[in-house]
Amino acid sequence: MLIRLRYGRRLQTYLKIGACVLVGLCYFAFLFRESLNAYEHRERATAAELEADSEPSKQQLKLKRQQLQRQRILAKQQEQGKAIAGGNASAGSASSLAAAPPPPPPVTTLNPVYEYSEELHSRTERELQRRSEHLAAVCDRYKLQEKYPPNPWEFFVSPGHNNLVWCNVFKAASSTWMYYFNILAGYDVKYLQRTETQPLELARKRFPRPELGELMELLPSALSFLFVRDPFERILSAYRNKLEGNKNTFYKALGNKIVHRYRKRNLGGPWPRCGPTFEEFVRFLIAEHAAGKRFDEHWAPVYSFCTPCSVNFTIIGKTETFQRDSEFIIRQAGLESLLLGLGKLPQRKQRKIGNQARSGVKSEALVERYFADLDRSTLDQLLKIYRIDFELFDYDYRRYYDMVHPWSLEQSTSASGVPAVGSTSTTPTISSAGHSTQGQAT
Repeated sequence: MLIRLRYGRRLQTYLKIGACVLVGLCYFAFLFRESLNAYEHRERATAAELEADSEPSKQQLKLKRQQLQRQRILAKQQEQGKAIAGGNASAGSASSLAAAPPPPPPVTTLNPVYEYSEELHSRTERELQRRSEHLAAVCDRYKLQEKYPPNPWEFFVSPGHNNLVWCNVFKAASSTWMYYFNILAGYDVKYLQRTETQPLELARKRFPRPELGELMELLPSALSFLFVRDPFERILSAYRNKLEGNKNTFYKALGNKIVHRYRKRNLGGPWPRCGPTFEEFVRFLIAEHAAGKRFDEHWAPVYSFCTPCSVNFTIIGKTETFQRDSEFIIRQAGLESLLLGLGKLPQRKQRKIGNQARSGVKSEALVERYFADLDRSTLDQLLKIYRIDFELFDYDYRRYYDMVHPWSLEQSTSASGVPAVGSTSTTPTISSAGHSTQGQAT
């Protein structure tokens, strides 16, 4: 009996030792695999940096050759057309026109990888110049440089890529450029496709927020840009993504706060859980602005957030021409080999990164439906907040007056003293606190 007990204990001891050895081996195998993965990731990042240093010159030469070839073909066609027209001049204008070859179709591009159009490039350059001149004129008209000093909070600076500087305007196609900056930061495309980490968090690890002095010193030699959007479409997009239906966990507390403040409930009944309506959200914005409180970045006006009057941006892009403007920026920065032709993310990932609605319906297609819940007086007060953005970036705010309640027009006119739409227009003035207010009728 004693011998059996002794052997049983010895067997248990051996089994415990074997189990510990097996666990240790598994742990070391796991560490070895993780080390290999980290090494492969570093190798890919190094290869991408080397490619970024060597490839742009080859790509630029290729594009230059293609451009010269197109110009030679166009010149030959023009010479042939002139020769044929001159030879048939005696036969009359009708026959000469019939004999002339048709003009070559204009070279445009919807695919930024394989085609390049000098005509499109020049047209885009003229449009961007017009936007910058318009913005500068509005800034000078209202002396906005003095009201809103530079704010570096949401800037991204990449000195290693021709001093590329971007101010991130949330809800203005910012997710695509956040993806581009993560590529510039050295993240692998496959890693960005599978990671659950927020793109903004990834980007800030490699591009920390710049100091004001650092930003101002870099700007004169930098290619700086931002993208803007119709202000009311932007705040509607922010509402749908963050507050509608109380589905966003991070903004649920704010949604409940808005409902409790602006919605009446039946006596003794529970508060509804559907989140604030768009009209309640607008009333919240008006009250926060009147109290001088700082707005969330998703609906903060661009004039106070990216301060375009104090920061002389090289390029003002718009979401309406996003693909064209983005390609222009990429080519100006010499980043074609890195950013043009990137594989698209999976649809689920695009929706998550882009903060897109699950329905897939864009906010600009729904503005009339949502603004129909507002009245004229509420729209007047909302314009006090965003009117400067409308003027700076040349958007038309007057169309929204056709969407609000027509029956509230007389009430709001008598209450606020604002003339009816269509009779006169108003111009914003800037109060000492830096908020826009409704000025005299002009």
